[in-house]
Amino acid sequence: MASSVWRGALSFGLLTIPIRLYPAARSERINLHQIHSVCHTRLRQPLYCPTCKRMVERSEVVRGFEEEDGKYVLVGNDELKKITPQSSRAEIAASCPKNF
Repeated sequence: MASSVWRGALSFGLLTIPIRLYPAARSERINLHQIHSVCHTRLRQPLYCPTCKRMVERSEVVRGFEEEDGKYVLVGNDELKKITPQSSRAEIAASCPKNF
């Protein structure tokens, strides 16, 4: 079971309600690999394609994560922009009054 971040209680006269706060987000990350857009092979540093046996230009590099052994799902820049969360601090700063 997940550990609580904060524990406390609400009291209304003789009634006390225990409260525990749990994190809502998981701390898991997905590692994206650099993939050659032509042959869909994972690149080695410095941007060398072992399948094509040549150095690859930056314009030929796409990102992707490994689904199976040697099989990659490609992720475009527009898809990454859609799923990237906005900073919570930027939202708070925009919603606070200026004289606060």
